[in-house]
Amino acid sequence: MNRHLTPFVITMFITTAAIAQLPVRHVLPLETAKHMAEAAQTHCNELGYDVSVHIVDHAGNTLVGYRGDDTGVHTFVLSYRKAYTAMSFDRPSAVFRERIDNGDMGPQLQLMLPDTAGQQGGLPIHVGEEVIGGIGVAGGGRGSDAICAQAGIDAIADLLQ
Repeated sequence: MNRHLTPFVITMFITTAAIAQLPVRHVLPLETAKHMAEAAQTHCNELGYDVSVHIVDHAGNTLVGYRGDDTGVHTFVLSYRKAYTAMSFDRPSAVFRERIDNGDMGPQLQLMLPDTAGQQGGLPIHVGEEVIGGIGVAGGGRGSDAICAQAGIDAIADLLQ
């Protein structure tokens, strides 16, 4: 009987060890995403800019999308693309423009992917080293989109520890 149980016990041990090693993923709650988007939009409004803001989760799905009252429809689309780009590449969306300006051809190919954008205003959202989403702001221009996106992240900084 013992020789028949041994493979079963070994299999159960390996299976249990594999299950015990499943990664833990942080999730960006909807209420937190709303707070971020509102903080970013308010900050830009205080600077005199009417903007659109998107917050995406770790898979690029929209959690929140706000379009400012006096913004063009393109800002709503662009804020999503900035958030998606920052989340999916784990870097500010502005990095792509900087790399292209420095002669790097790789970012030009990456920006050909659907829903990517290389303008400033998209930032990844982290808990430690883990990317849990992205925030994108569009419509302010002159570098203010990135400043407003950072204001959204700063509004929940205590939750990202």
